[in-house]
Amino acid sequence: MGDWHGPQGPFDIPDVPNYVPRRLKPWLFILFVLIVQFSGGVYLAAASDMVGTTALMQEDILMAGYASLVGMSINFCVMFRLKFRYSNRVSLLACGAVLIAANFICAHTTNVPVLVATCFVAGWFRMWATFACNSTIQLWLTPVRDMAIFFCYVYLVVDGAIQLSGIATIYTAFFSQWEYMHWIMSGLLALMMLMVLIFVKAVKGPIQIPLLGIDWIGAALWSIFMLCFTFVCVYGNFYDWWDAEEIRGAAILGVVSLLINLWRASFLHHPYITFQAMTNRNVIRATLIYLVFFTLLATEHVFEHSYAAAILGFDETNLIDLNWYVVCGVVAGCVFTYYTFALHKWRYKTMTAIGFALAGVYLAYFYFLIDYGVEKEMLFIPLFTRGFASVIISIVFLTSIVQSGLHFFVFPQALTINGFTGAVMGATLGPAIVGEFLRRVMAKNAALISGSMTDFNADIAHMPLGQLFGVVQQQALVVSMKEIYGWLLIVAIVSLTVILVSYGPIRPAAIFPKWRTIRKIFRREAKMHLQREAE
Repeated sequence: MGDWHGPQGPFDIPDVPNYVPRRLKPWLFILFVLIVQFSGGVYLAAASDMVGTTALMQEDILMAGYASLVGMSINFCVMFRLKFRYSNRVSLLACGAVLIAANFICAHTTNVPVLVATCFVAGWFRMWATFACNSTIQLWLTPVRDMAIFFCYVYLVVDGAIQLSGIATIYTAFFSQWEYMHWIMSGLLALMMLMVLIFVKAVKGPIQIPLLGIDWIGAALWSIFMLCFTFVCVYGNFYDWWDAEEIRGAAILGVVSLLINLWRASFLHHPYITFQAMTNRNVIRATLIYLVFFTLLATEHVFEHSYAAAILGFDETNLIDLNWYVVCGVVAGCVFTYYTFALHKWRYKTMTAIGFALAGVYLAYFYFLIDYGVEKEMLFIPLFTRGFASVIISIVFLTSIVQSGLHFFVFPQALTINGFTGAVMGATLGPAIVGEFLRRVMAKNAALISGSMTDFNADIAHMPLGQLFGVVQQQALVVSMKEIYGWLLIVAIVSLTVILVSYGPIRPAAIFPKWRTIRKIFRREAKMHLQREAE
């Protein structure tokens, strides 16, 4: 997919006037990326505060947050079209205005469909703005367009912003109210728009690529499928899974949307996602790895918070301070992957084995460490290794998509699949499985513990019923968590063994084509579409 890249002159951004020093121009766009990444529809770190002050449930807020990820994923198929259709100035101003409106709506509405739809749109525009900025400075990051290098930067910014946004949200809510985070980010977005008006010119490419040949119906159907999948995973435990009409209805709607998409892909000339992308070996391999790997780390979403709050007694500020440990892991993981995978071209197999080994360390540490008297500092190693492992797997398998041999017109479709399986499924399916496992194991352990406590401890017999129930539930939670960590650790060891005995000589060689080559591809495609319409 790539071509040879010869030596180039000093990097410059023609969108920024020359009175801005050349060395500062890329950092201006990095600032824009950070502002955009910090601004979401809802801030999941403030979920408990939102539940306490609104009529929303925890599941409603999670659904809205994951809808933002769906919006970001579905945008991949059109982001190159948007890049060649609109200038950076127009893109950033439009995205800034939409994200400000999204922040305003999410700070005031308690209507769940409105909240979810707003977050979906916000995610779509956040991806647009992020790509507009990152594609502008790509040659500054890697003059030869080595995507392994570029993705190290991408995940450093994206994963780092996720953790730092949570920290900022909790401290904002602690010192004032959770709504103030929306006002702060609206102010920063307004500042970004002002800086765009001052420092970014409306520089257009030599040829404007029209938004033709895009399967918008397919985009809507794929969005419905992804949102239905997310709904089932998020609300499944609350509605008791298939016993509820809501879950059955969402499952049927999702399956119907998927089947219609597959049917349309069989005869459309340009479906939103083609069979070529869906059946690509690297895409399938990445999907399977994501499903296993992020299920192993799903305990983060299911009971890490419960353990730290209910067992260790951490308040909200101490809980969010644990994000700093994850930030350290993300930074270290990106730096490690940059030097080993991007620069020294370590094999995919080696990097995958390291990622799963670190996931095993994370699970083993919690399995042997979990207790009632754990200090906050003792959680550094497992949380650090979790952040370290997640960025390694994400960077490695996103790079493998670039190296999959897909035609560039199909490549963005593979990114959409990768974004959905890596971000949305990784954040919803694993927690749904582990959460249901925890519910069943806790019921079993609570029955065993309550029976043993009443049979052998006379002092407990005189304990008030409410206090006795709390003690039983607390002990059952600790025992159940240890049991689940043990089972997941076994899965991690088995997965690592399979990876180690497999044969994988391939090394990263993912070189991005030149932008003028990409422009020619889309220009040719637009001409063919116009010819077909004329016929």
